[in-house]
Amino acid sequence: MSFVQIVFLVTALSILIAAVRMVTTGSMVHAALWLVATLFGVAVLFVLLEAPFLAVVQVVIYIGAIAIMFIFAVMLTRREMLDKGPQLNTKKGIAAALGAVTFVGLALMLTTWEGFDSYARPMANVDTVARLGDALLSPDAYLLPFEVASVLLLAALVGSVYVSINKK
Repeated sequence: MSFVQIVFLVTALSILIAAVRMVTTGSMVHAALWLVATLFGVAVLFVLLEAPFLAVVQVVIYIGAIAIMFIFAVMLTRREMLDKGPQLNTKKGIAAALGAVTFVGLALMLTTWEGFDSYARPMANVDTVARLGDALLSPDAYLLPFEVASVLLLAALVGSVYVSINKK
């Protein structure tokens, strides 16, 4: 095994552990911190794929902005909720069964895939930042989802501030 494969396997394992801890923890703040660990692992994967711009965007935008905004929103609104009941889902069996079926399906798909042992080729001499900018700002590509996500995040932040200020 090469060094890159070992780093990939360690990173993938840490991403999986952090993702499982994110959805199984009882505290929303701890879930947000596990989300940060998961997103950081994805940034490491971008570095392994030789996409430094996407790795920096992952850290700055997702970890530095969205996850921190999520933590602030939870901290602002949690005082109003005061943990009046159980905070965990009671349908863990159904979720575990669906997760197991999904895992088996993916494992079966990967056993028949020819590209399992191949490497991702780095995109040399390609201006990926310009292509990404064109895709995000083109009306024919991802402009509408990009703007909708921005409006939804702004609405969530304004709503959390309103709930924390409005004391009836």
